[in-house]
This record gives sequence, structure tokens and C-alpha cells, in this order.
Amino acid sequence: MLTNPPIADVAGHLRLVVARTARRLRQEAGADLSPSMISALASIDRHGPLTPSELAAHERVQRPTATRVLARLEDLGLIDRAPDPSDRRSSLISTSAEGRTLLRRQRSRKNQYLARRLATLEPDDVATLERAAAILERMLDEEGRR
Repeated sequence: MLTNPPIADVAGHLRLVVARTARRLRQEAGADLSPSMISALASIDRHGPLTPSELAAHERVQRPTATRVLARLEDLGLIDRAPDPSDRRSSLISTSAEGRTLLRRQRSRKNQYLARRLATLEPDDVATLERAAAILERMLDEEGRR
């Protein structure tokens, strides 16, 4: 008789595999940016323009942490700052052309890596991974609504 493994065992295995996959994708991207810098740049690109406080909320970090990351991204020319018309004490952050190019290049490299790996699998396994991706996305969306 087959039994399902305990949820805690599934959670531990999933955590390990997701972390290893994320680490491998970061390596494949080949950028010299830290994971927090890439994450912030991607959030700015997706949700921007943002104030530093809004970025901190998206990234779930404290405002001083977001400010330090923004300073590094600005030094590298990956973001642009503009005055916030609704609050002269703040600024609006957007992704620069160079930042968008970097993100496109990284996403392409990561997608190509995964496509090469998926091409070695059986079609049923690829379909299973597609279903798993949809389930993980749904879990994250539900968490974001809380």
C-alpha cells in the first residue's frame, strides 16, 4: 500500500530543491550583482517607478537596506532617479536602459539553461513540472493576498 510522505518531509525536500535550482540559475545568469540587487532591480522593472519605501515593501526589507541597494544600483547606472511630484523629499526610481538590458540578458540566459535541461526530460515529466510551476505560483499569489 502506498502512503503519502508527511507534509514536513515534502516541505523540506521542496525547499532544498527550490533553493538549489535558484542558486544554479543565479550562477547561470553570470552577473556580478548580489541576489538582493538583482531582486530589487527586477522589482523596480516590474512595478516601477517606485519610491524607496515602496521598493522596501515589495522586497520585504527595511528602508535603510533598500536605500543601500539603490545606491549601488545607481552607481552602476542600472536605475534612474526622478523627483517624486507628490513628495519633494522622496524620489521615484525606475530601471535605466542599461538595467533593462541586463535583466533581459539574464532572463534569457536562465531561460535557455532551463530549456536545455527540460529538453532532456520525457514529455510527461515536462508536463508535471509545468503543473508544479502553476501550483507554486498559486501558493505565492495566495500568500501575497494575506
